[in-house]
Amino acid sequence: MRTGFPALVIGLLGLLPALAQPRVATSRMPCAEVISLVKREGEVQLSTGGGAAERIVRDRSACDILEIAELRFLPTRDNPQCPVGYRCKEPDYESWDWD
Repeated sequence: MRTGFPALVIGLLGLLPALAQPRVATSRMPCAEVISLVKREGEVQLSTGGGAAERIVRDRSACDILEIAELRFLPTRDNPQCPVGYRCKEPDYESWDWD
């Protein structure tokens, strides 16, 4: 009757590292330091203020198979448009190469 319970617990434990990952405030760091952090960690929760955070990844390998990697520019202490890394997202109509 409880045969699925251990699998559920193990699955939820796998989510803990992602939930426990601290948010990094980009406005307090120089651009080069944020880029280096994303490259070193592979993926980071970056906050630009206002309580919202965004998952930024090093490259497309961190995205799901049906997602694309979109270059993200976020404000940092020394650069209002720092190319910090990529955001995984599902492609919209304009993203497809129809040729």
